[in-house]
Amino acid sequence: MFSLIIPIFNEEKIIDELVSRIVTAIESFTTDYEVIFVDDGSIDRSLLKILQHREKNRKLKVLSLSKNFGHQAAYTAGLEHAKGDILAMMDGDLQDPPELLIEMYRKITSEDFDIISAKKSARKGRPARNFYAGLFHCIFRNIGELKDIANYGNYSMMNRVAADALLSMKEKVRYLPGLRSFVGFRHGDVEFVRDERFSGKSKMSLRKLFSLASDAIFSFSRFPIRLCLILGTVGTIVFLVAGIYVLIAKATGIAIPGWASILLSIYFLGSIQLVFLGIIGEYIYRNYKESQNRPVYFVRKFYGDNTEK
Repeated sequence: MFSLIIPIFNEEKIIDELVSRIVTAIESFTTDYEVIFVDDGSIDRSLLKILQHREKNRKLKVLSLSKNFGHQAAYTAGLEHAKGDILAMMDGDLQDPPELLIEMYRKITSEDFDIISAKKSARKGRPARNFYAGLFHCIFRNIGELKDIANYGNYSMMNRVAADALLSMKEKVRYLPGLRSFVGFRHGDVEFVRDERFSGKSKMSLRKLFSLASDAIFSFSRFPIRLCLILGTVGTIVFLVAGIYVLIAKATGIAIPGWASILLSIYFLGSIQLVFLGIIGEYIYRNYKESQNRPVYFVRKFYGDNTEK
């Protein structure tokens, strides 16, 4: 069986087109499938519209969460409820073209890959948003411990073994493209140009994108904490030299001009300490979230198979 997981959050304007395109794409390579829409706390008519399509096609299933838990949690919920031997994840805004599933399925079934990721070769849409996304991938490629996920997102396909390995990691702060790369296995990709949204506004605000980028960097890079060590070491050397200079200046009678340099030094050191505290605080917060051991999501209702649970 083939399983496709699609998170949905307030996408009522897209549902009809989304369902039409994914069913057409999937049925071109298999008739044994399920599509799990994860309703991530939508407050519009998204759930109702999907259920209307489900009346016509029982292979469309809906996992309704109790509230909006976020993109990564919604994907996790869908993966944990999927029954397929091959599973795919795709965003529900139609920026990820459903037609690409055909090539991804061919590749994973005929070329002995365990995971196929959709790699963005270019992006349509707002230049500013594309710039931020490109900047993140550039930074992550240079400071992250995973070097092979540049321009990869959530859009991917994997076999059951790889999916089970992914689900075995119970982190609460999750960045699925990173976890997908971390598990290893034979990994391939298919390039595509990411489309603009079919309709409506993006539900991923810049604040949410920044939060996701922070999760990726703090989860898969030692650079932030190493930066503290580097800056601390450089600062110690600089001010040790400055201290020696002051002692020599006093001993030789050279006048030290005003208090400006002293105040600037104090402010500089204070700012560096605040940055260090912020970085360390991010790590402490993430450890705290893990220690709470709260579930990543709660299910309100699952509309699946021939019974509604």
